[in-house]
Amino acid sequence: MKNEVDSKEYNFESSSYKILPGTTDYYCTKHHLDLVHKYSFYTDVGTIKDDIHIKDIFVPENKSFSYHIITPGNKLRTKKIIFLFHGFNEKDWTKYVPWAKTICQGTGSSIVLFPMAFHMQRAPKDWSSKREMYLLSERRKKRYPNVLNSTLSNVAISMRLHAMPQRFIWSGLQTYYDVIQFIEQCKEGKHPYIHKDFEFNILAYSIGGFLAQILKLTNHKQYFSHAKVGLFCSGATFNRLSPVSKFILDSEANVALYSYLVEHLDKFIQKDNLLRHYMQEDHLEGEVFYAMLDYKKGRELREKLLKRHENHFYAITLKKDTVIPSFEVINTLKGAYRDINIPVDEIDFDREYTHENPFPTNKKSAAQSESELNNVFKRFCNFYNTK
Repeated sequence: MKNEVDSKEYNFESSSYKILPGTTDYYCTKHHLDLVHKYSFYTDVGTIKDDIHIKDIFVPENKSFSYHIITPGNKLRTKKIIFLFHGFNEKDWTKYVPWAKTICQGTGSSIVLFPMAFHMQRAPKDWSSKREMYLLSERRKKRYPNVLNSTLSNVAISMRLHAMPQRFIWSGLQTYYDVIQFIEQCKEGKHPYIHKDFEFNILAYSIGGFLAQILKLTNHKQYFSHAKVGLFCSGATFNRLSPVSKFILDSEANVALYSYLVEHLDKFIQKDNLLRHYMQEDHLEGEVFYAMLDYKKGRELREKLLKRHENHFYAITLKKDTVIPSFEVINTLKGAYRDINIPVDEIDFDREYTHENPFPTNKKSAAQSESELNNVFKRFCNFYNTK
């Protein structure tokens, strides 16, 4: 019989939310520099309703939130944790709990379910209201007759990113700084459960791998020197993803994101002094973020850093995954000349599955899914357990 696991809940106050859109005056603590942002927050593109286009900096759920830790039994303290980073446009942890339990049991590590900015419990509850979101989606379809895959599940995030694609960068950087803040608070002995002399690894799924790679490759204050990064259905650069899905983004938002983050980002950086500062002026996290957006533009820096940390990465891809295809993960992680020795295992299941739902829990395939889930995460456990 497998060891039982427990769950603990803690509160977190983000100190990095001040980087988000919604004001004009910003301050870089690293450079002790005042920055004025002249970009107008207000835009009509993609928006329908004010509570979807609320100023990011003032969303209370994103500043102050709770998170859970899955623990091995009723442990009082731990010195081993694994961060679990979720996918894009996720609203609850239901599908991840079995993953966390399996990894917890297989490694003896406590699993920190850490939410990304404006996802999970960090998003306003209204964005999960089926009735409200259905009505918004119907109105969005009328406004944009050619939109594909607009649904009640993705309309909130699609509208927000359609209106302001740079939100992808700022919420990503906020989450990056939140993870650093979490690690430093633990190192200072301020966490009631995590010992100050702890060690940690990362398990990242889908877009969570984008965050994991930026954290690892930036290696802020050498915190991540020994951290292993397991990537599941993840690892490709942003411009090699296909995120148009009823569960992720609609087509209008995807076009706007691609246009901003890939095709015209360099021009936007020159026009936006806040963006320019964080992506080009002595912020390695911004430089690595930039390198993860476009396969070609950022290749030299990205591959140099991946090569440096190649022994600390391991990826599992799924053959039928159309959102983050295996060959794009291989292209990114192994490099253009295949000279980076990061192992990438492509596996397949003898049943239907999707990127968003790799282990369906319907009655017909529940037993098979559970077996395949255990097989996948056993591989990750072996990766974390190997010295």
